[in-house]
Amino acid sequence: MPSLNFKGKALVQNYHLLVPYHELNPVKSKSLTEKVSLHDNLVVHGDNLKALKALLPYYHGKVKCIYIDPPYNTGNEGWVYNDNVNSPMMQDWLGKVVDREDLTRHDKWLCMMMPRLKLLREMLTDDGIIFVSVDSVEAAHLRILMDEVFGPENFLADAAWEKRYTRSNNAKLFYSLKDTILVYRRSDRTTLLREPRSEKTDGIYRNPDEDPRGEWTSSSYVNPATKAERPNLVYRIKNPHTGKWVEHPTHAWKYSPETHAEHVAEKRLWWGEDGQAKYPRLKVFKSDEGVVPIDVWHYQTTGTTDEGGFSVKEIFGSAVFENPKPVSLVQRMLNLATKPDAHHVVLDCFAGSGTTGHAVLTQNETDGGSRRFVLVESEEYADPVTAERIRRVIKGVPKAKDAALRKGLGGSFSFFEIGAPMEIETILKGDKLPSYQSLAGYVFYTATGEEFDAKAVSRKTGFIGESAQYDVYLFYEPDLDYLRKTALTLDLARDLPKGSGKRRLVFAPTKYLDGIHLDEKRIDFCQLPYEIYKPLKSAKS
Repeated sequence: MPSLNFKGKALVQNYHLLVPYHELNPVKSKSLTEKVSLHDNLVVHGDNLKALKALLPYYHGKVKCIYIDPPYNTGNEGWVYNDNVNSPMMQDWLGKVVDREDLTRHDKWLCMMMPRLKLLREMLTDDGIIFVSVDSVEAAHLRILMDEVFGPENFLADAAWEKRYTRSNNAKLFYSLKDTILVYRRSDRTTLLREPRSEKTDGIYRNPDEDPRGEWTSSSYVNPATKAERPNLVYRIKNPHTGKWVEHPTHAWKYSPETHAEHVAEKRLWWGEDGQAKYPRLKVFKSDEGVVPIDVWHYQTTGTTDEGGFSVKEIFGSAVFENPKPVSLVQRMLNLATKPDAHHVVLDCFAGSGTTGHAVLTQNETDGGSRRFVLVESEEYADPVTAERIRRVIKGVPKAKDAALRKGLGGSFSFFEIGAPMEIETILKGDKLPSYQSLAGYVFYTATGEEFDAKAVSRKTGFIGESAQYDVYLFYEPDLDYLRKTALTLDLARDLPKGSGKRRLVFAPTKYLDGIHLDEKRIDFCQLPYEIYKPLKSAKS
């Protein structure tokens, strides 16, 4: 597979693993909810790399749809490289605006994107989808980078969004009417939803074999990925007309053996009019709901940059943000990647003016959906623009043309600020002691690799959650005297709830029990802070 080399790549390939977890501090005054919660719609203010790492214990493998609109790196946006990578070269990059004359601006942009994409991949569900806006400046670089992070077999589309429909004769050569939206999936479990049919799309359906199910079209069965890249999709297929078994010499099939068996049972394979085609194609019937999405998105259905600006101006009364995306563009992504009633989570870590949150609320109002959004914005306008837009569209915009927006889309959101890093080594010294919930989320996720559910916590008993292997307990308070005096004793071990009956994983400052008593009580002990990683390592070994 081709790879992309750039300055700093070796230093950022695993940098996302080194970023410390940070506390997420709730800000009730900036929220629009009775009870601030990490399981509400979220607006998070702070560096988006730190924010993604902080959200990981709560949203690992839980996000169905990601849309990000990172800086296009045109040299005119004033973005700054801020990742504190331990390298003299990259330390020299810190805090400096990346402009058009910067000869390393492409390197800096790729170094910024790589760790964020890696964390975003961890956030996605197995059937999740990520959409990334970009223009011609970085489109080629980003395609190769995303192939590396997500795998080339998980590339879905290089969609062209028609962002404007009038040309400018001021351009020296070509004038661009489009942006690119790269679309990738987390794995082959992803199923894109169909788009509504139109008279134009209905015209591609025929019925040459007089199938009783009606008119149909067909799609290729051959995967763009090679056999080496997708060995699990390599198998032989029998042509029922010739009795011969076929296998592509270099490429895998698009579908798993199980899905292929369903296609055979449903008689969806097309071997050509004479039954002699080299490889099968898949029948897609007109009667199936909707049509396969296309990779050209016209402005009539997805809006323009100007429409995005008009929307923001309508909400705020002035142009408070440059070049926002239109709500209808994000709605198209939501319709492809999410279902109304599945409580799907939508994440945007370059939230800007808050278009993604606005789109989620609009789509929920349209189809009665239950989607939630997680917005992350690093700039100081996170509250006065990003969150304020969400407040206004929830409550209602009196001068809006749309009746639903005038009335208010309804909903709620919780506002969080990125807090201090979770520097575990300093806990017993009393430096920057994290809250109980912050440490509970950290140790639970680090030890089990599973999502932390704050609702399951019982501070009275120390229970912080159940994993596939353990019932997990944490005995901790952000108080130095408590930490110096608290230990796992025989009495405390006896009083632990029976829970699910699994072994108990107990975090505490120290213990006064020997191995025999721990085994009798089916307890694995982890001392704060030094052995937090031990259970995860032993489980993987």
